Amino acid sequence: MIQTGTIAAVGVGFAKFAGYFFPALAWEDANTFKVLGLSIHYAQLVAIVLIVFLTFINTKGIEAGKAIQTIFTSTKLLSLFGLIIAGFIAFKWDVWTANWQNPWTAQHLTKTGGSVNMEPLMMGAALGAMASAMVGSIFSSDAWNNVTFIAGEIKNPKRNIGLSLFMGTLIVTVIYILANVVYLATVPLHDLAFAKDNRVALSASEAIFGSSGTIIIAVMIMISTFGCNNGLILAGARVYYTMANDKLFFKQAGSLNKNSVPAWALWIQCAMASALCLSGKYGDLLDMVSFIVVIFYVLTIAGVFILRKKYPNAERPYKAVGYPVLPAIYILMAITFCTLLIIYKPEFVKWGLLITLMGIPLYYLAVRNKK
Repeated sequence: MIQTGTIAAVGVGFAKFAGYFFPALAWEDANTFKVLGLSIHYAQLVAIVLIVFLTFINTKGIEAGKAIQTIFTSTKLLSLFGLIIAGFIAFKWDVWTANWQNPWTAQHLTKTGGSVNMEPLMMGAALGAMASAMVGSIFSSDAWNNVTFIAGEIKNPKRNIGLSLFMGTLIVTVIYILANVVYLATVPLHDLAFAKDNRVALSASEAIFGSSGTIIIAVMIMISTFGCNNGLILAGARVYYTMANDKLFFKQAGSLNKNSVPAWALWIQCAMASALCLSGKYGDLLDMVSFIVVIFYVLTIAGVFILRKKYPNAERPYKAVGYPVLPAIYILMAITFCTLLIIYKPEFVKWGLLITLMGIPLYYLAVRNKK
């Protein structure tokens, strides 16, 4: 659910920004067609084609996937830092001041005709809005742990896995915060709230670079999502491969093709991600994935407490900084986030939860067959 859902969301995100160049990909009812009674959007079709293409490339060997990852990640980082630097140069103090007029007052932004109004928001609804807003930030740093999926192929894992986890998370956090500072310093609040198809970055780029800026940012985000999906596809199949070798997944997933990559695992991942592309819009997929991934983070961090009690003398090459206070605070905040999300955005969250819960009987079935 998490890995394939993320692949699907990033694929749909790629198609969404390609819609800037191809109007047929704009999320409108006119841009759909029917297949077996199912309404399919052209953007969903583009997302599926992207996923199939990258899966095919990764079946040709680790070097092909690695080359794509290196090129597109480098291009993405340079582009993002370029946008951030240009944003600080074009910093508009009047826009920044106006956007921070009431930072601690919960308000609801509404658009009636041509006018934008600010209305007070009750505490419960404000918390729900905060949880909804956090979906994007959580999703931006999700996959921070994907490096562990290829731990068996990493040199000096005791040093390099922990270092890459820390550096990856730090870099993404810094970029995310700086990019949002640029948005708030260049685009009025109502323009951010009502950006076409939620393409906030295009609004910011237009404010910084003029009309040509939207082309720059659209291309940049397409590069970003292309490279991101390649990394997700490359890493995800290694999990199914390891699970199969532990006799906890389909046996075929534990086999390698002539290029020494888990091709069967790659294609079954492709099939599931493609199916999820048809389930909803970019934001819907984000809600579903973020909810499930945070649940599993809670379970993982709770495991730190359990393992420390069960194995007090075990070797610990990685330190749990701030233990036990920091992990406990995280668990509390994460449970609050998930609770608010299922209350205020249940439509897609409940389907993600249902699919995940289906894994419980399947897991015990796999364990029984293993024994």
